[in-house]
Amino acid sequence: MEANDQSRSARKHRAIMDAATQAFMEKGYSRTSMDDIAKLAAVSKQTVYKHFADKEKLFSEIVLATTDRVDAMIDLVADIPADADQLEKNLTRLAGQLLAALTQPQVLQLRRLIIANADAFPELGAAWYEQGFERVLATLAATFQRLADEGLLRINDPLLAAHHFTGLLLWIPVNKAMFHGSPQHTRDELDRYATDGVAAFLGAYR
Repeated sequence: MEANDQSRSARKHRAIMDAATQAFMEKGYSRTSMDDIAKLAAVSKQTVYKHFADKEKLFSEIVLATTDRVDAMIDLVADIPADADQLEKNLTRLAGQLLAALTQPQVLQLRRLIIANADAFPELGAAWYEQGFERVLATLAATFQRLADEGLLRINDPLLAAHHFTGLLLWIPVNKAMFHGSPQHTRDELDRYATDGVAAFLGAYR
């Protein structure tokens, strides 16, 4: 019986998280109420408060839970082989994978949501950046340093190089999405950003 109770509680917790994510994405933080979340999750408002003390705690858990998805990207970034003949091909493949992951509609929506509430929750925004994208950048910097040690790249500041690499890829599609409110790119455009971004990067660092 106790295991069933725990399983039921876990399902309700997940349902509340999913409902809150949907509501925050659609209506924004300030215009979403705990009543809205309870209705979407098909639970009572008392049940929502039983799992989460207040709306801020719920918002924080939703935002920070997404940083777990970064682990797969970190594995990709760390796995670039030191192969001079295949360097451009390997970096272009990585660029395409990063672009695909970081320009998903829900990721872009979450980014806009966090930025929109950065004044109200500066520590949450900083934590999301540090536990998420900053970890990817740090791993990418270490990978570039390894490739430089092997003589494949010429780098003085690996972290700055990591910023340059991701900036070349993400500047256009992410900024367009931020200002338009939704993704504006096509798959072909992402492929071109990956190919041309890597070519520009290697022109500076190879």
